[in-house]
Amino acid sequence: MREHTGGAVSWDVFIFDAPSDATSVDQIPQGFRPPPLGAGPAIRQRLHDSVRGLDLSDPAWGRLDGPTWSIELNIGSKDPVDSIMLHVRGSGDDVLTAIAQIAASVGGRALDLSTGEFLTGARGEAAGWHGFQRYRDQNLPGN
Repeated sequence: MREHTGGAVSWDVFIFDAPSDATSVDQIPQGFRPPPLGAGPAIRQRLHDSVRGLDLSDPAWGRLDGPTWSIELNIGSKDPVDSIMLHVRGSGDDVLTAIAQIAASVGGRALDLSTGEFLTGARGEAAGWHGFQRYRDQNLPGN
């Protein structure tokens, strides 16, 4: 089993079946309980079929490496899969395309946990990603 790199700081994105009309976490109705994304084997198959280069050798912790970034997918071992947490590291805005592809492949929406806003592919929504990189570069040793 491959170890995940949980010790390194990451930008976190939460993928779940959120209301389609919500633009931020504040617009999710109180008491909302999202339905599961799907059965574990089906979710992993959809990810495998849709996201080129995704390593699912550890079914609970997927990994996708880009040219300047990496994403760990905390899928977990629970069945059905309720949500997926993405731990994003590195730099480069092309990671946003990969996140959108992951979310679309499982029928979920991607919530930027640093801003509380859903990632939609709109221009300028990289604020959370850019803010994370500024914080990391200014405050963490070795950056």
